[in-house]
Amino acid sequence: MKTIAIDEATAKLLDALTEASSRRRSRAALVRTALRQYAERVRRQASEAKDGALFRKHRKRLARQARALTAEQARL
Repeated sequence: MKTIAIDEATAKLLDALTEASSRRRSRAALVRTALRQYAERVRRQASEAKDGALFRKHRKRLARQARALTAEQARL
């Protein structure tokens, strides 16, 4: 187990959030949950940025494939 230091304003905010929680959680549990959620958001944003770069890199080919697929479906 590690200990971290936080400023007084953040500690008060953390206490208020802990007290307002419908599930009685400890400050440590709240911090762990928030950190995991933040890490997941950062991971998802990085993944979406990578996907976006791939779409931009191949946009002409993807557009061509989409037009061909639409034309094929229109014939059916």
